[in-house]
Order: sequence, then structure tokens, then C-alpha cells
Amino acid sequence: MYKVAFAQVNATVGDIDGNTEKVIEYIKKAKCKDVDLVIFPELTTTGYPPKDLLLKPSFIKANKEALEIIISETKGIAAIIGFVDELGENIYNAAALIQNRRLIGIQHKTHLPNYDVFDEKRYFKPATESSIFNLNGLKLGINICEDIWVGNGPTGIQAKLEADFIVNISASPFYAGKSKERRELIAKRAKENKIPIVYVNLVGGQDDRVFDGRSYVFNKEGALITEGKQFEEDLVITNLDGAEIIPEGETP
Repeated sequence: MYKVAFAQVNATVGDIDGNTEKVIEYIKKAKCKDVDLVIFPELTTTGYPPKDLLLKPSFIKANKEALEIIISETKGIAAIIGFVDELGENIYNAAALIQNRRLIGIQHKTHLPNYDVFDEKRYFKPATESSIFNLNGLKLGINICEDIWVGNGPTGIQAKLEADFIVNISASPFYAGKSKERRELIAKRAKENKIPIVYVNLVGGQDDRVFDGRSYVFNKEGALITEGKQFEEDLVITNLDGAEIIPEGETP
């Protein structure tokens, strides 16, 4: 079996050093529990939303240096971490897949929200493809926040590419009724694509936004297997047996 954990953490906007320390702390906690893969939320290195800090080249550079530090701490474990990627003059809301001190691959966010409290198109360029990554023989699709809310979006594409499971890293703000809406949406995506989904959400607050955590794991039938705490940091572990999700403490 493959042991997967999600680390719903409270990342502080602009505190790249503090956020990096927190990620390393949770990687160490996951290692102590013999976890194979630990997953962090969207833009964990920078905090969300970083807004005009993204216009500072020094900030982007510091965020990439933080990723290198995190990579160096992944001996014997894999991790998925949200960060800001840079290619030429463009920057991307991105997820890095790391394993055993090596960068395996990067997935950029495809659908950039630009409504209500979101203004991601002001800063980021969208992904041009939705990829599949091989992790210890498991085929993994990674997408970011808004990507899972869009019908016929990256989740469906990655399922058609025969991913064994999907990881969505998010910074999804809370409002009354949001947790129910989110839970029903992710269950629907899992069921319609017949694929397990691990959804990892941010915790904490920034200006007028509050993030409630409530990370989820759904099986391919759309049934909720486990969830994280609400408004608290949490490390929650579950198991993969092939493409089947098995709650921690149960046997197949």
C-alpha cells in the first residue's frame, strides 16, 4: 500500500521563510508516520493571495529558493507543494512534485479565477497542458483549485489519460455554505470520472479572506473517505492500494 497524507497548513502571505519552516516541519511529521507522499495547499511557499508581491523579482526568486530548500528535505519521501514558477517573463501558479530530493515535475494552474475576490489573471499565465506523473508506479494527475470547479477541465483530461488518482491543491475561501458546496462538487468530479480525488485546502486568514481547511479524500464512487479539521492545521493520512482508497487503520 501507498501511504498518502495531506498537510492543511496556515501559510502567511509574504513570510516565505516561515512558510518554508512550516513545510519542513510537516514533512518531518509525515516521515515519522512512514508516509510516502505528503501534499500541501496552493501557493504554500508565498501564502495566498500574494497579490502585488508577485511583481517583485526578488520575491519570485526567494520563493524558488524556498522550493530548493524544501526539495533538499525530502529524502525518503515525496511531496506536492504549491509555489510560483517562472519561465522567461511569465509566472505561473504551480504545483511541484518532489521525491527523494529530486524535482519530478511541475503542473501549472489552467483556470485562473478573475471574479469576486480573485484577480489571478493580473499576474499569472495559464497552463498549456494537464500532465500525468509517475510516482512509484502510480499515475498521478495534479491540478490547482479552480481547475476542479470547471466541468470538462483538467480532472477529466487527466482521468482520460488513465491517472490512478487526482490531487487538487487549493486556497478556497470560506463563506456560509461553502463547505457543503465544495464537498458535493468534489464528490461529483470523483464519481463522474471514476477516479479517487485528494483535495488539500489552505487554513487561516488574509485580509478579507478566511480559509477553512476541510481537506477531503474521496474514492472513485464519490464517497467521502476522510476529511481534515475545520479552521485548524491538520495532517491526515490515508492509503492507496492501487487506485483504491483505504482509510488509515483499515486493511484491504
